[in-house]
Amino acid sequence: MAVELPPRLDPREMEPRLYAAWNRSGLFHVPARRVLEEGGEPFVIVIPPPNVTAVLHMGHGLNNTIQDVLIRWRRMQGRASLWVPGTDHAGIATQNVVERLLAQEGKSRHDLGREAFVERTWAFVRETGGTILEQLKAIGCSCDWERTRFTLDPGLSRAVREVFVRLYEKGLIYRGEYIINWCPRCHTALANEEAEAEEVQGRLYHLRYPLDPAAAPAAERARARGAEALGRLADGRWYLTVSTTRPETMLGDMAVAVHPDDERYRELVGTEVELPLTGRRILVVADPYVDRDFGTGMVKVTPAHDPNDFELARRHGIPPLDVMTPEARMGDNAPEAFRGMDRFEARKAVLRALEEMGLYGGETPHTHALPRCYRCDTVVEPRLSEQWFVRMKPLAQPALEASRRGVVTFVPGRWQKVYEQWLENIRDWCISRQLWWGHRIPVWYCHECGATLVAREDPSRCPHCGNVRLQQDPDVLDTWFSSWLWPFSVFGWPEETPDLKAFYPGHVLSTAPEILFFWVARMIMAGYEFMGQAPFRTVYLHGTVRDTKGRKMSKSLGNGIDPLEVVERFGADALRFTVVSAAAVGTDIYLDPEDLEASFAPGRNFANKVWNAGRFALLNLGSEPVRGLDEVADKLRIPDRWILSRLNRAVQNLTQDLEKFRLHDVAEGAYHFFWGEFADWYLELVKPRLKDGDGEGSREAARTVLVTVLDNALRLLHPLIPFVTEELWQKLPWCGPGPRPPFLMVAPWPEPRPEWHDPDAEARMAELQDLIVHTRRLRKEYGVAEGAWVRLVLRGVPPVFRATLAQEEWALRTLARVERLELEGEVGGEPGAHAVLSDGTEVFLPLQGLLDVTREVERLEAELHRVERQLAGTRGKLSNEAFLARAPREVVEREREKMASLEEQAGKLAEKLRALRGR
Repeated sequence: MAVELPPRLDPREMEPRLYAAWNRSGLFHVPARRVLEEGGEPFVIVIPPPNVTAVLHMGHGLNNTIQDVLIRWRRMQGRASLWVPGTDHAGIATQNVVERLLAQEGKSRHDLGREAFVERTWAFVRETGGTILEQLKAIGCSCDWERTRFTLDPGLSRAVREVFVRLYEKGLIYRGEYIINWCPRCHTALANEEAEAEEVQGRLYHLRYPLDPAAAPAAERARARGAEALGRLADGRWYLTVSTTRPETMLGDMAVAVHPDDERYRELVGTEVELPLTGRRILVVADPYVDRDFGTGMVKVTPAHDPNDFELARRHGIPPLDVMTPEARMGDNAPEAFRGMDRFEARKAVLRALEEMGLYGGETPHTHALPRCYRCDTVVEPRLSEQWFVRMKPLAQPALEASRRGVVTFVPGRWQKVYEQWLENIRDWCISRQLWWGHRIPVWYCHECGATLVAREDPSRCPHCGNVRLQQDPDVLDTWFSSWLWPFSVFGWPEETPDLKAFYPGHVLSTAPEILFFWVARMIMAGYEFMGQAPFRTVYLHGTVRDTKGRKMSKSLGNGIDPLEVVERFGADALRFTVVSAAAVGTDIYLDPEDLEASFAPGRNFANKVWNAGRFALLNLGSEPVRGLDEVADKLRIPDRWILSRLNRAVQNLTQDLEKFRLHDVAEGAYHFFWGEFADWYLELVKPRLKDGDGEGSREAARTVLVTVLDNALRLLHPLIPFVTEELWQKLPWCGPGPRPPFLMVAPWPEPRPEWHDPDAEARMAELQDLIVHTRRLRKEYGVAEGAWVRLVLRGVPPVFRATLAQEEWALRTLARVERLELEGEVGGEPGAHAVLSDGTEVFLPLQGLLDVTREVERLEAELHRVERQLAGTRGKLSNEAFLARAPREVVEREREKMASLEEQAGKLAEKLRALRGR
């Protein structure tokens, strides 16, 4: 039966149809019994769960394509390949979205109350939460959708409670008052990793604090010892200078500190200074934290608004004074003149007031790190607050050892050092968030007896005094507190489920480097703490998708690309191949949001090439059965042996590159084999044999090799471009071995075939290709018409190449339009083109009768004359000493480059003229 395929690839019709068929087949699903009862070898990836409010962006497109490539490859290798999908409840992000929706109704969450607000958020999540998962299907993601998880599912919520209670019982969770990162916009604490610091060019402000008059003699002596921080005011009083990037916080200063070994200020330790604008006096203290070589060697101490100052103050018994509200406005502890001011407004007001008092010492440019909220980009404020923390040092040690011992590896390897340095210097994790959406902290307070209850189940009464009126902690847990359990909570932990036994630990985690600390490191810590082993073996950290200006794609910059638009216009295969081919290990990907046509041309063009080549093969194979390769082994020609040998190399190389996570090389190798060797050479060579053969059995051999190679090539390409390969493979004749699999996605991955390795055929084919390429080049260079037949004369042909030409002369007819080949023929004075092959064979292409030689000679002479005139002018310039002395260096260099180009042109034109004149 004749194969019917449309002339043009139509992804919009094909891709949804194929995905629906895959999904219906149930082949994305992997039951635990396949591992536990049938002995299947698992391969497991858990998806980095996107936010439940998210829509697909190019970062998702890249990362999920990478995961799908790995899953499809391992599935074809026969592994029990499980890819678990799901979404994250995303506490801050989701609450912000719902609060914005409420604001459009003129309401706030406080108008609704906590219970109603949480229900409203659940309604929003139920309505929109599956959007991104449906979008992942559009790019071909072969997840086990039956196992879709959500971090607020009952089972995962139980895991969160279990972990909190266990860590609390071990003394690894505690409540304490510390300086935390506070977002005034989101009204919640942030972990250190969530306060994203960016380098900014700011200002360092120099403030003067008057010294107690009793300290004047000590100040005199300190100044004599080079104490630059000291000076005199107009009224004769001594002052010291401190510097800060946040002058508004001086209203909460509680001390000034110097280093205990700093001789300049030793006599001032214990004296008092006047804190301007506040009417308070503060002490000068000595502490080794102070860097005596930075600035003046004297620093202000603001315990409630700086983490380092907080620790310093605790060592000296200095109480903190919080002068800001949760909204980052100046609060009741600030002087009345500044109360209610926004922190940045207060900064200006403080500086004005100090300047009027003669206590402002000016400002200097200063580059420093400015932390911002990772969700809303508001400048984060260090704030004294009582929060829940996890002690991380004990948890970090096994995760650190896993990296050092090579149990967990990183691709690219440079991230290992970054990971280890972070763990070596890890700080406690602030896990409480002042939100309503999320996992409520499982802690209750009894106000009768003062007990604190930490429980797996909601308590109905206080076990100590029987009080039934218990108050639960109002905070929720950091979103990452549920995400760090993802690799085992998705399989039913803390229950000992068959899924957990079959699929933990997993194998690969693919993600972006930005969440190496947020998520990856914490998952490894959790894996060791609760499962006794790492959750995966390899962490693949891909690059960032950027625009052509090098900026990370983001909604705020308006430079993003919608993957669904790309799929709609060019197809999922085009998107997938483009991003993978650009994803060299450790490098970023650059796409132009203003020109999607150009950005995704590599993938679109390759998908079209695969379609066209596959369609041609299918339409020309004929309808009769195809024989097995062993049946036609004695009929194979050199090109048949060559393409099988090249296929064998491709199988080896692509498999090795996949094992090393070199996906860019996989795409490049697949492209080179399919387009550069199969389509451009073998398919062209085999065309005439498919029509009428070329000797006994040649057509059957050609059909068998073509089907064999195309079948294997489509398998190699399938993880990269699953749709077009599946569509073509379904139409391909089957010649075994064994029964045909229902889909290409479960057809066996090709394995190396030593018997196909054929260095002799590769060497012979390389000589043949060399001759064809040179002949084509000479034809084009001398303007020989494409359809014209030519005569070719070869001299000095090595014996092996002579034998190849005897067998495969038809290849020259097919690909170079060579009508007659003469070996060791005489080359007289006739006009013609010359070339020398890499093996030393001399090639002569007679041109008489193929073009008007006289007319072509006249044209080339005129062109040579024009080039020589230009060359003479350029040489004249470069021999002129005055020009060389006066002209800018780049102008002189351009002239030299121009001269070299003109000399090359003149040489080529002269060579052509000699050929056409027959000498």
